[in-house]
Amino acid sequence: MNFHENIFNNLDKTASRAVLQEARESGLVAATGTELRSNIETAREFVRRAGLRKGDRCVLLAPNSIRWVALNLGLIAEGIIAVPLNTRQTPKELAGMMRDAEARLVCVGDAAGANAIREELPAGSRLATFDEVFGAGDGKAPNGTKASPPVPMADSDPVTIIYTSGTSGEPKGVVLTSGNVSFMQERIAARLGELMRGHNGVERVFHYPPFNFAGSWMMLLASLSRNSVMTLSMDLIRLQKEMQAAAPHYFMNVPLLLERVRRGIEENVAKTGGIVGNIFNRARTAWFARHSEEQTGATGGGGFWLGIARMTIFPTIRKRIGANLKALICGSAPLSRDTQLFFMMIGIPVLQVYGLTETTAICTMDDPARVEPGWVGPAIPGIEMKLGADQEILVRGPNIFPGYWKRPEETAKVLRDGWFHSGDQGEANANGNWRITGRLKNLLVLSSGHNVAPEPIEEKLLCELHGAQQVVLVGHGRSYLTVIITGDVPREHASAALESLNAQAPHYKRIHGFHVEREGFTMESGLLTANGKLRRDKISARFAAQIETLYREKSA
Repeated sequence: MNFHENIFNNLDKTASRAVLQEARESGLVAATGTELRSNIETAREFVRRAGLRKGDRCVLLAPNSIRWVALNLGLIAEGIIAVPLNTRQTPKELAGMMRDAEARLVCVGDAAGANAIREELPAGSRLATFDEVFGAGDGKAPNGTKASPPVPMADSDPVTIIYTSGTSGEPKGVVLTSGNVSFMQERIAARLGELMRGHNGVERVFHYPPFNFAGSWMMLLASLSRNSVMTLSMDLIRLQKEMQAAAPHYFMNVPLLLERVRRGIEENVAKTGGIVGNIFNRARTAWFARHSEEQTGATGGGGFWLGIARMTIFPTIRKRIGANLKALICGSAPLSRDTQLFFMMIGIPVLQVYGLTETTAICTMDDPARVEPGWVGPAIPGIEMKLGADQEILVRGPNIFPGYWKRPEETAKVLRDGWFHSGDQGEANANGNWRITGRLKNLLVLSSGHNVAPEPIEEKLLCELHGAQQVVLVGHGRSYLTVIITGDVPREHASAALESLNAQAPHYKRIHGFHVEREGFTMESGLLTANGKLRRDKISARFAAQIETLYREKSA
């Protein structure tokens, strides 16, 4: 049974209870298994009337919603290749991806979305709003639509094309097959089963990342395959309130949000001050010292303050984040070890996941019973991982994509000798857990010949600088390193942090200049990808004058 058939069977089993909810300002709007099935059938009927056939491409350009889910599943049930795109990308970027996919149908959330993209449609494409697909209403199709089984699907059949974030160059369409997704869904189900062991009721899942990201989409499919109800966040401004209404057992995160939550907690405690602040600070010092000591084999105290905080302060903090939380799941980029330890300290495990779109989102997943902070878990069963030249992570298994859409040369560069060349650098420890140490294309090669991976240094500096939003190391082809810092960071604080960092670093990893930019990088400015990754080439180009000044000042 493939992943799609499994979801349909599960919706039949959960006919009368909610499987999806939208967290709207007026409250939660739910769809039962029967209602979602009815929506799916309505979407299938629409694409049949539109003349789409198996293998055609259909773009989904709308925020997460029950309708988005129904259309996505309806397309796959008809053998149509779904192409989800991000509404926050520019019309020019969207036009390039729609043309590349040769989409016959482009479905947008509403009339405003249709007007924004109308002039960018590829020749021969039809534009439709969700109201046209489903009919105007509250987002639920009427009950009674007769369900039909999905079209037969081989493991090799493509089900989606997901475009990469494009940190450099143009985005590429990653083709994922039914076999890729079915294999990965089995592995995700097994890991979630371990996390939820002993829980017999409905699993409550909260979700905010856009479904055009592979990991986000895989979490959606996993939820629809399990005894779960997933609550979709409809407005990031109301995220905390929606999270509390959903009362989740687990949910997927990006590192940026967890870093912000951590900073928010620490700032609130600092404002509270008094005995609460004193206990918290002592407990935090003891916790981090304990973990440092565990690595060196030394022992120490601090248990008293941790015990007091666990009885008095940490339960209140946990309740504000989510009283039912068993774990936070984090992917898309490496999470700071200190942030992972921080959440462990307050009693919320953070499970890391590593993977790329080309690996059907996942290669490794933390084992809930054996989490090592700073590591992203072992390779999941059925997947092989090893290190190639320059410590590059190589992967093979049923999760590896068949290739990039219409890009055979690009495909040949990354699929060689049966292995997928990830472009990520890493290492594995004796426990089989992996750590990501950098990205090959980000490697800075100094004029001295020394190679410097920027990510570990950037992470350390970001942790040191209160108020910093991003840190970008510069120095490729130069004689030394400098850095661009964004956020509300006083120059004297930046100077002190660099002095502390440099004291522990070899000479070629020392930073000899910095520029502070008050405004952080954003996707709208073109300096971040849709999932928050740095567009380093564009950042270097945008700040070329400031970078040149840093090197002139040092050499003067």
